Amino acid sequence: MIYLDTSVVLAQLLAEDRKPPASLWSESLIASRLLEYETWTRIHARRLAETHGDAARALLARISFLELSPLVLARALEPFPESVRTLDALHVASLVFLQSRGLAPRLATYDERFARLAARLDVPTVDLQP
Repeated sequence: MIYLDTSVVLAQLLAEDRKPPASLWSESLIASRLLEYETWTRIHARRLAETHGDAARALLARISFLELSPLVLARALEPFPESVRTLDALHVASLVFLQSRGLAPRLATYDERFARLAARLDVPTVDLQP
C-alpha cells in the first residue's frame, strides 16, 4: 500500500520536471481525501480544468481515499516529532491512523520536509526515481 502525497499527483498531471515512474500507478494507492481538494485547487488556480480535468479525474479514480474522520483530525491536533505545516499534519495524521490499524503504508512524496517527518514516524518512503 502506498500513501500518495499531492506533490506526486501534481507532478504526474502537470508534467513538471520530475514525474513518478509509470509502475507507481499500478500499485494499491491510498491518500487522505485532502489530496483530492489540494489537486483541484491547483488545477483551478492554474486555470487548467478544461485541459487537465479528465486526466485529473482518471488519476484520482485510481486512489482509495481515507476520510478526515474525527480520529484522524484528533491526531492532527497532537504534537509531531518536528515542526509541521497544517495540511501536512492532516496527511501525517492519516498515515499514523493507517499504521494504528495494522497497515504498513509507504509514502510517495517529493516534499523533503514531509519525507523527513515520515521517516521519524517509521513510515518508509517510495523511491520515485524512474
